[in-house]
Amino acid sequence: MFINSEHIYLRALESSDLQLLYVSENDARIWKVSNTITPFSKDVLELYLHSAHQDIYTNKQLRLMICLNQKHTPIGTIDLFEFEPMHLRVGVGVLIFEEFRKKGYAYEAIELVKKYAQETLLMHQLFCNISSSNLESIALFEKTGFQKIGIKKQWNQVSKNKFEDELMYQFIF
Repeated sequence: MFINSEHIYLRALESSDLQLLYVSENDARIWKVSNTITPFSKDVLELYLHSAHQDIYTNKQLRLMICLNQKHTPIGTIDLFEFEPMHLRVGVGVLIFEEFRKKGYAYEAIELVKKYAQETLLMHQLFCNISSSNLESIALFEKTGFQKIGIKKQWNQVSKNKFEDELMYQFIF
């Protein structure tokens, strides 16, 4: 069953998503938001696709593909991570592929994942961490009802001896 809204739906990863994952995971421009510093091989990503089993209770994370309703075109991913069933919370991260940005799809995806987290996973809260310079993500998460709850000062090194704050956001159902 797909999780869907007016323009998009969320689905489990499929083996046909390998090339998309390979391109997005190896885009050095987004490494700073995912705390990645090394590229991923196709072999590693293929193992991930086949071993993840998409069980959030086992893996403590879940990645879903965001697709357009009309054309079934994958346009990004949304991740649930640091899943804590005892405390009923999970982190959220979203990536919309560059050619599909600024069309409201990230907003719809977050709204869908909020509904899934509350109604299916029975979560009490969602959280995310955003670099203070990522103004688009700050605006997006605030628009979806997340509230800033704190600042991690000089949390991420962005260049030699230059650090950036990370903002903590939370959505409580």
